[in-house]
Amino acid sequence: MTPAAHTPLEIEAFDELDAILDELRARYDETPQWEFCEGFMAAVICMRRPVAEEEYLAALLGTPMAGDAPDADGGSFASPTQRERFVVLWHQRWQEVSSALDSEVDSLEDDRCYHPEVMDVRGAVLTMPADEQAKFNGEELPAFAQVWALGYMFAVEYWPEEWAAPRDKDAAKWLNGALEAIVAMTEDDLEAPEISPLSEEGAPSTSIARLNAFGEAIWAVYDLRELWKTIGPRVETVRAVTTPGRNDVCHCGSGKKYKKCHGAA
Repeated sequence: MTPAAHTPLEIEAFDELDAILDELRARYDETPQWEFCEGFMAAVICMRRPVAEEEYLAALLGTPMAGDAPDADGGSFASPTQRERFVVLWHQRWQEVSSALDSEVDSLEDDRCYHPEVMDVRGAVLTMPADEQAKFNGEELPAFAQVWALGYMFAVEYWPEEWAAPRDKDAAKWLNGALEAIVAMTEDDLEAPEISPLSEEGAPSTSIARLNAFGEAIWAVYDLRELWKTIGPRVETVRAVTTPGRNDVCHCGSGKKYKKCHGAA
């Protein structure tokens, strides 16, 4: 990556990503929002096995793999230029998140800490005029950081073999505890709103317990990154096949000696 790839994304870049995803959604209605992509990206970065860009974009956006024709029921970019621009912005955010997760931080207030790009949808609705708020009556609005957590867990569930518990009991406990912290964020915030998570002047839209759980989920992402870096990629078990002795009965069931049957070949 070039040095420019480490430059943090500005709000305009996130707006551009949202616009590209909106355009993709016009052709493929399962295209996720950026907050979902943000959680998915963090999980892929943390994952035990490095995953190729083509593979994880196909999983996330439903885009075809190289050599495959676009699926009429799948996702597709409008042009190679649009895909290239999305990938450039994706890589820039990827480097930013990777750098944050590899930094030694001891406070969520540290500028180097991983800060997921999440929305406070409920808070945003509360800022609207009453007639616009009325349009959302009866709708289930996502809780703070809920979509981010759903994106993270989507990657975990898509590649379950890469998130299987290690044999070491302490490591397995570490893994399960971290995943439970993120799974908790996929649930709704059912407590009374007490605070605005993104603005000191905003209307209360989130419970303090939810905000604390979000902090625990961020530390859980750090734990998962460290866990798989420490353990390393999975190693496939190679099972040795014992070759029969020349005078042993052949394994094929013929009743002949091995040297007179398959051993003769």
